[in-house]
Amino acid sequence: MERIKFNLSEREMPKRWYNIAADLPEPLLPVLHPGTGKPIGPDDLAPIFPMALIEQEVTRERYVAIPEEVLEAYALWRPTPLYRARRLEEALGTPARIYYKYEGTSPTGSHKPNTAIAQAYYNRREGVTRLATETGAGQWGSALSFACNLFGLECTVYMVKASYEQKPYRRIMMEVWGAKVHASPSRETIAGRSMLERYPGTSGSLGIAISEAVCDAASSGTTKYALGSVLNHVLLHQTVIGQEAQRQMAAAGDYPDVVVGCVGGGSNFAGLAFPFLKDKLEGRALRAVAVEPAACPTLTRGTFAYDFGDTAELTPLLAMFTLGHTFIPEAIHAGGLRYHGASPLLSELVRKGLVEAKAYGQTEVFAAAVAFAKSEGILPAPESAHAIRAAIDEANEAKMRGEARTILFGLSGHGHFDLAAYEEYLRGRISDCALSDEAIARPLGELKNLPKAG
Repeated sequence: MERIKFNLSEREMPKRWYNIAADLPEPLLPVLHPGTGKPIGPDDLAPIFPMALIEQEVTRERYVAIPEEVLEAYALWRPTPLYRARRLEEALGTPARIYYKYEGTSPTGSHKPNTAIAQAYYNRREGVTRLATETGAGQWGSALSFACNLFGLECTVYMVKASYEQKPYRRIMMEVWGAKVHASPSRETIAGRSMLERYPGTSGSLGIAISEAVCDAASSGTTKYALGSVLNHVLLHQTVIGQEAQRQMAAAGDYPDVVVGCVGGGSNFAGLAFPFLKDKLEGRALRAVAVEPAACPTLTRGTFAYDFGDTAELTPLLAMFTLGHTFIPEAIHAGGLRYHGASPLLSELVRKGLVEAKAYGQTEVFAAAVAFAKSEGILPAPESAHAIRAAIDEANEAKMRGEARTILFGLSGHGHFDLAAYEEYLRGRISDCALSDEAIARPLGELKNLPKAG
């Protein structure tokens, strides 16, 4: 690997977050109240979010200043490195130039603290004493636990049962920072108990865990809810990644032809790609590829529709690509990508043809992860390995066509707590989940009584 250094101070980092909503050709469809079907207002969100984040959710300002306390916390690990993957290029025999932005250097090992720090800061500023959240693979739960510890908040995490059992070390990490962690669905909330009755023996889903966290927050006057992906303010906070990458690519004297990122709800992809997509919206040639698991193919096989963000139907209705809020994916190892919906901002960009979407099975993703680890030395998280798979395919296509293509992908986190998954792959015990058309159609059929999008 070859590290690309800033031609600025090592502590220099973006001082503003970039809001792509300001540059969209058309505004997003409104978020709707689940009871009335009418657009929601700030008062509807106030029970679960602080007002500062509600304002960021709806702002059309292009840039939002990052508070000084948040910048000070970011300085614990930012800026993160950009690497040129020369050994991977050599292994592939490709003329392509491959770069990756590595977020695994954060204290929790992923990109998630970029928004966790901001959310904890704004909640503490408004007098909140506890945050409740969900987590899939545990990266978001770890990040919020870390951030709450920094800002003196209590933290309760509802961790998808499949990941709770697969990734005990993530749970322990959260507990070290003081969080209380429950396997979801749990008996701690009304929503959890309802889901256990409705889906006995379920391995859980992010939709169910969100229901529990929202239920928890709504039942306490001093607790708010924190979300690790999907919503506009979350994606906004992640854009420090792409802005740093732009400066680092400029220092390398290069610019990407294609930007690649994995997608669950969309925060990692948005963080890297949105600042570059601003260039695309201004006329610069660029492809952006969002990569998801074939076992949870929201962007590639889902429908653009109004849907709930959670399984128990507690959240507002979002216009997004969705597999239906009752869709429960198989217990694949990329737990952070097992979400039925996608960010409204990302969904709109896919719908307008500004972002491409691809889906891969587990076996080809882990094959790419192992190839990357052998050449570059970093063991990637299974989620991040989806982006690696697509980047390798881009490099092989460039080889076939004899193109000197420049590829930039997001390595959103390390896989040090995913060794059990790697062992499953190395022992030949991982298989691809065949998802039938019927399995997708069934939960989508439940959306017929909801307002129509578009």
